[in-house]
Amino acid sequence: MSLTREPVQPLELDPRLGDRVRIEPLEGGRQTMTMSMGPQHPSTHGVLRVVLSLDGETVVDAQPDIGYLHRNWEKIAEYMTYAMTVPFSDRNDYLAAITNELALVQAVEKLTGLEVPERAQILRVIFSELQRITSHLLWFGTFGLDLGAVTAFLHAFTAREYCYKLFEQATGARFLYAYLRIGGLRNDVPDGWIEDLLSFLDQLENKYWPEFMKLLIENPIFIRRTRGIGVLKPEVAVAYGASGPVLRGSGIKYDVRKADNYLPYDRFEFDVPVGENGDVYDRALVRMYEMLESARIIRQAVKELPDGPVMAKVPRAIRPYGEVYHRVEGPRGEVGVYLVAAGDTNAYRARWRSPCFVNLQLLPILARGHLVADVVAIIGSIDIVLGEVDR
Repeated sequence: MSLTREPVQPLELDPRLGDRVRIEPLEGGRQTMTMSMGPQHPSTHGVLRVVLSLDGETVVDAQPDIGYLHRNWEKIAEYMTYAMTVPFSDRNDYLAAITNELALVQAVEKLTGLEVPERAQILRVIFSELQRITSHLLWFGTFGLDLGAVTAFLHAFTAREYCYKLFEQATGARFLYAYLRIGGLRNDVPDGWIEDLLSFLDQLENKYWPEFMKLLIENPIFIRRTRGIGVLKPEVAVAYGASGPVLRGSGIKYDVRKADNYLPYDRFEFDVPVGENGDVYDRALVRMYEMLESARIIRQAVKELPDGPVMAKVPRAIRPYGEVYHRVEGPRGEVGVYLVAAGDTNAYRARWRSPCFVNLQLLPILARGHLVADVVAIIGSIDIVLGEVDR
C-alpha cells in the first residue's frame, strides 16, 4: 500500500473575494489561508490592515500593513515655525495631545535655554497625568468593547467625560488643545478648576476605578480571554525598543518619568506598576494601576502648586542653533522629538519617535500560535493610535 499523496490543489475561490483571501497547501494535506483583517475593522482602532496567515483558526503569521494615515508630519513640520508646529503635533497621538505638545516645546526650550516658570512646570505635570488618565479610560472602555463588555465601555466613557470637561475649562478644547507654549502655558487654569479636578479624582479613586476592576478586570470571562495570551518576554520587549505599559507589562520597571527628570517628578512619590507574565492581562493591569498612580501624582502636585506667572519671556522670533533629542513618558510609552536647528524660525530636520509604531512591530510575535479571536485582544493590549503610527 503506497502512502504517496497526490499534490493538493488550491481550492477554487469565490471570485468575489478577489486577492483578499489566498489558500496555500501545507504538508499533510493541510492548508493555510491568508486573509486581511482590516483596514476597516472595529478592533483595529483605526485604519490598520493585518495580513493573517491561518491554519484553521490558529494564527501562523500576522503582519501589520500600515501607512493609510500617513500625513508626512515630519517634512511638513520642517516648513512651519516652531510655534506653529505645536498644535500640529496634537494630531499625532490625538488621544494624548498634551504629551505631544510637551515633547515638542521642551525640545525647543532645550535648544534655546529658556527657563519655564515653576507654576507652569507643576501645571504641566498635572495636565500630563490627567491626560494619562483620560487616555487609559478610553483604552479601558474600547478594550472591554473589543471583548464584548459593553457595560464597561459605557461606564468608562462617563468617567472620561469628566476629564474632557476639565480640559475644556482650562484650554477651551476637549480633544486637541494647543495649550502648551514654548516657555510655558497659553493661560492659567480658571478659578475653581483645581477643586473640580480634586472632585474628579475622588470619584475616580472611590467609585469608578473599583467599578472598573469588578466589571472587567476581575471578571472570569475577561481573565480567560487575556491570561496567557500574547506573552511578551522581557528580553524581546527590550530588543524591539518597546516602552510604556507594553514594556512594563513584561516586568521591566522602566519609566521615562523616573529615568529622565524632564518635569519635576522627583518631587513626587509614585510607583511604577509592572506585570509578571507579560501577557495581555498584565498589560491591562499595568494601565489600571497607572491611573491610580497618576491621581496620586496630581494630588501631590496640587499641594505644591505655587503662585506666579505661567509664561516666560520669549523672543518674538525663536531661532535656535544645534540639535536635540527630547523624550517624555506618554500614555503609550516614550514619545521623542529630534530636532536639528540651523538658526531659522523652523527646524532644519524634525523626527518623531512614536511608541505606537515601535510597539506595533511586536504583533507577529504576540499573535503567532493563538486563535483569530485572540488577535483582537492582543491588538487592544498594545493600545495603538494609528495617527501616530503613520504620522
